[in-house]
This record gives sequence, structure tokens and C-alpha cells, in this order.
Amino acid sequence: MKEATLYEKLPNKTVRCLACSNYCVIPNKNYGICGVRKNIDGKLFLLVYGKSISANIDPIEKKPLFHFLPGTGVFSIGTFGCNFSCEFCQNWDISQTPKNGNEKVIHNSYDLSPEQIVKIAQKNKIPSIAYTYNEPAVFFEYAYDTARLAHKKGIKNVYVTNGYESKEALEKILPFIDAMNIDLKSFNPEFYRKICGGNLKPVLDNIKNLFGKVWIELTTLIIPGHNDSDTELKKIAEFISKISKEIPWHISRFYPAYKMNNIIPTPYETLRKAYKIGKDAGLKYIYIGNIHDLEHSNTYCPKCGRILIKRENYSILENNIKNGKCKFCGEKIPGVWK
Repeated sequence: MKEATLYEKLPNKTVRCLACSNYCVIPNKNYGICGVRKNIDGKLFLLVYGKSISANIDPIEKKPLFHFLPGTGVFSIGTFGCNFSCEFCQNWDISQTPKNGNEKVIHNSYDLSPEQIVKIAQKNKIPSIAYTYNEPAVFFEYAYDTARLAHKKGIKNVYVTNGYESKEALEKILPFIDAMNIDLKSFNPEFYRKICGGNLKPVLDNIKNLFGKVWIELTTLIIPGHNDSDTELKKIAEFISKISKEIPWHISRFYPAYKMNNIIPTPYETLRKAYKIGKDAGLKYIYIGNIHDLEHSNTYCPKCGRILIKRENYSILENNIKNGKCKFCGEKIPGVWK
């Protein structure tokens, strides 16, 4: 537990958390929506500081990031808690369980300091650290201290996020973040309110504002009957295209989970439909994930059409990008390649 840095004090020992776009106003002895930021006598504390529930060396492609250090490992860490309450959450057992004052669950974490995280990455020659598994915005101070230390050691930092960070949080941590995968869960405000417990606008604003400041890739989990209509998929694709046709869009297959166990997995035809809609909108880099689809997990040169990066699952079988360019025709390929 450590006192938070992103908050302001209000009268009567109340505080306002500034870590995410919920901007929770928290009375004394109460918690933020995330369940891991607690007001104790007029001071806000991060209950999961230095407490990791999951720490693994993953392929960077698993985040998913396909245009960022392909073929390398990333040291991934996560804690408990989330500022959303998505009914389809794959990691609900860590994101949702500390809510409603259930902070005892945090004792199931193990101690892992920022210094230890960086040393593990150094020892294993891992070039990047990812803040993932649950929403990093809720454990901001832990992520910030780790990212700043990693940056000093030449290790890159990755945020895997729902895009709900506050302006204050982004302004502070962006100098140390190298890449972000942001979930664009829907283009329907009602979907965000009812199914995710959040709002769409801050996510769209953050995506627009982050482009050009940090490498970003976007992911949409397509849920049958909820965000899979042609109209909605076109809105998502056109939104991305207007920002940049070079932003990679990951179309991900849904599997039944948490409160949506009664919904079928996304049909492959729906994923192909979304892929075509993205192409029609002019997007250059679209990937189908969470399903075995070799053709649509490769990176193709938008100019000559040759395979630039050939993938199977999370393995790189072939890489034809040299110095950030297609080795066949010289087309510049956006991303972070070294």
C-alpha cells in the first residue's frame, strides 16, 4: 500500500481520484470504482502498489502488438482491480473481485517491486515491460514508478488499456510509454454504459489525442448481437481511418465468459466481414485474432502486397521488414522495429 499521487483533497476528508476518467469522489473509508484505491482519513492510497497477481514473459504479439518489436518477449505484470465492469471480461477474477470493499483478496498477490520488475527484465534480456492483465490506469503509481525506472535502463514500456486514462495520468506517464494497445470496445455509448460501466467519449478522445505521441494499435472484441452490426463496424473502421489509415486494427473473436456465458463465440464469417469493412474504409493493417487464421495474422505490404511478417499463433516465421521498410519495394512501414 502506498499513498497515491493522482488525487486531490476535498472537504470533510473526501478525495477526488485523478487516475482515470471516472474521477471518483471518494468519502473517507471508501473505495474508488476500481476497488483498489481507498480513502483513509482524507488520503488516497493504492492498495496494490508493489503487489502483482500475475507476472509472465509473453510474446509481444500476445498483447496484441504486431508493429512493435516483433518476435521479442515482454515482461507482463498485472494487479487486481478495474475501472470498468465489462460483462464479457476474460480476466474478471482479478479485475472485479476486489470491488465492494473486498480488499482481502489483494492478499493473494505477491510482492514485486518496480526495482525487481526491471531487474527481471534485465536478467532475461527482455526489451519491454507491459502493464496488462487488468487495467493499468487503476494501478497508476505502481506502473509509473516501474516505467520511469525501466526507461532509465533502456527498457521500453507498453500499456494494454481500455483507454480510460485521465488527462492528468497521461500527461505524467506518456514520456515513459513507448506503445499502447487500446480497446475500442464499441462505437455505441449505450454499450459502454450498460455493458462496460463507462463512457465512450473519453476513449475516443484519448485515441485521437494519443496518435502521434506514442505508438498505438487498437483492438475490438466482436460480440455476437452486441457490437457486430455492419453499421457499428463501419463507424469503428471509419473513425480509425480518419485518424490514420496506418493504425493497426485487431479484430478479436469473442468466447463466452463471466456474465456473457450464454453468447456463442464469434462466427468466423463475422470476423471476415469486419476485416472487409476495415479494408473498405482504407485501413492498411487489419488482423484477425483469438482464432487460428494464418492469412489474416500476417502483415502485408500495402504497396506491393508481399508478406512482410509471417506469423503462426504468436511465433514469427518470416520478417521482411528492414530498417522500417519493405525489403521488396522499399515502402515505409509504420511501427517500432528496434
